[in-house]
Amino acid sequence: MRFEELGLAPELVRAVAELGYEVPTPIQQQAIPVALVGRDILARAPTGTGKTAGFILPTLQRLRDGDGLRSLVLCPTRELAIQVAEAAREYARHLELWVGVLYGGVPLEKELRDLRAGFDIIVATPGRLIDHLERGNVDLSRLEVLVLDEADRMLDMGFRPQIDQVLRRMPKQRQTLFFSATMPNAVKSLAYEILREPVSVEAAPHATDAGVLNQFVYPVEQGKKAELLVELLRRPEVESALVFTRTKFGADRVASHLQRAGFKVEILHSDRNMQQRGNALDAFREGKVQVLVATDVAQRGIDVAGISHVINYDAPKDPEGYVHRVGRTARAGETGEAITLMSGGEIGDVVAAEHLLGYVIPRVILPGYGEAVAEMGASAPARKATRDTRGRRMGGRAGADLTPEALAALLQLG
Repeated sequence: MRFEELGLAPELVRAVAELGYEVPTPIQQQAIPVALVGRDILARAPTGTGKTAGFILPTLQRLRDGDGLRSLVLCPTRELAIQVAEAAREYARHLELWVGVLYGGVPLEKELRDLRAGFDIIVATPGRLIDHLERGNVDLSRLEVLVLDEADRMLDMGFRPQIDQVLRRMPKQRQTLFFSATMPNAVKSLAYEILREPVSVEAAPHATDAGVLNQFVYPVEQGKKAELLVELLRRPEVESALVFTRTKFGADRVASHLQRAGFKVEILHSDRNMQQRGNALDAFREGKVQVLVATDVAQRGIDVAGISHVINYDAPKDPEGYVHRVGRTARAGETGEAITLMSGGEIGDVVAAEHLLGYVIPRVILPGYGEAVAEMGASAPARKATRDTRGRRMGGRAGADLTPEALAALLQLG
């Protein structure tokens, strides 16, 4: 199937072609025709499945005739809001439609000047949108299409009260497109409250686009983690690395250690203001730094292509957190590697993640780092590793390959 077969207007098909897309992804094939006829949608679609075009293209088509603010896209983070707005502008390049974006960290006065110029679509984070609504800067009374992007993350970040406030200020008669990577009970409850006879669609693995994720666990004594991390990052195959810690203090400490070792590093955690977080992401995205150290709370806004390695310096406390973390690599047909540094106190956390995955992640035991830890976790198969002088792993992967879509499917629980 091609984009012109989905019922899209010629201007949109032309824009898609100019951007280099020929074949719609499975979620686009399912969502676009349904949205074009005005139905509400409940979509289960993780990042990397083409979900943005799945809701933006039909929204742009609906808004071709008329003027004024008629569509709102709610996103959990500043970074995602910027990305969605940029995508919408690209797809709307042959239409007389204006896209605005509202998020914290920039002066309200600047956004107010932009709002006065008029927008057809606004992409916003919930908190900043409420700021403008309470000041009378935004009027949602004529809204025709509401999109919730990454609804699960918005709820995880505590935005349910803000979402409810926004909903009270818009018409009940509207089209709602609800996209979420996972469907826990809280997300289902919100969806059932705001959707009217929705059509359910779900992303499926796309054989030509799915990357391959190679996963490994390195048993290591807690006091030797920093040393091992430096050794791993110095391997030539590590082009860019996203390193996760459990705490803000841990992120700062790890980043300082890496800087002393000569690495260019940025930090992402909740103590960093919006400007600092934006600058850190931009530097990482543009390749100005090799390593981004982040906590779980901060990582929810990270959507960067081409990350070669995800390294869990601290094992995540919950299995779903593991899946969210490692899903940041191996996207769009690329191969990525996820490494977990497992201390003796983290064996249970790793085993819990393996229970969710349904298999044991191969162990790589490096001499001098983790023999004792490996013995403690002997109930999980371990594998000795030999390396040549270039630091390549020798031997097979024992079934550690997994597509990102398969990982995402593991989160569709309850």
